[in-house]
Amino acid sequence: MSFHSIKIKDQQILLSPYRCLFWEEERMLVLADLHIGKAAHFRKAGIPIPQSVFQEDLMRFFEQVHFFKPQRILISGDMFHSVTNLEHDWFSKWRTALEGIRILLVRGNHEILRDEEYEQSGVEVVGSSYELGPFTFSHDLPQQQSEEKFYFIGHTHPGVRLSGKGKQHAVLPCFHITPKYCTLPAFSSFTGKHVIEPKRQDKVFAIVPDSGRSLLVEIPA
Repeated sequence: MSFHSIKIKDQQILLSPYRCLFWEEERMLVLADLHIGKAAHFRKAGIPIPQSVFQEDLMRFFEQVHFFKPQRILISGDMFHSVTNLEHDWFSKWRTALEGIRILLVRGNHEILRDEEYEQSGVEVVGSSYELGPFTFSHDLPQQQSEEKFYFIGHTHPGVRLSGKGKQHAVLPCFHITPKYCTLPAFSSFTGKHVIEPKRQDKVFAIVPDSGRSLLVEIPA
């Protein structure tokens, strides 16, 4: 796997081309914006979204778990998109295969389930933010920020615009890293993208499809 290793606050962070990151010292897998239930919610409204969209996301999630073998998984908001539906049931069945791994959830703007419903799925709700070591994990960047902390956030589904010959262009999901925070790409492939405008000191890593796999490519700011 073509992950990219970076140091943040003297901690080793591995960026995965499959839309998540791994904090080596804490053996923690971090991702954001799974939006479980979104595709089924659209199908219920009569919009023909194939079931394979969520199934592929779920398979990618478990592939990353098996690859990194984390002690815990932290989801930085928007785990579930809707009230309980078939996709929630699929996740709950897959969850039994991860016995012994804690799954922590920072609440996002789409978290509409009751805490006990998350608990039934083996997910611990930790509030609007989660602090560990030099890092704070939240769904969005808080208005009041600590000078000592570095933030990992989701919510905006960052994308970077790439142009090619013949006026071709594409917007690809990316990691957007500034001196103060890192915005993770949406883990779900069924999301829009907000085109970022990185500053000179920022780092941007685009997730590029390549012959059925994904690659990380650093994009000059």
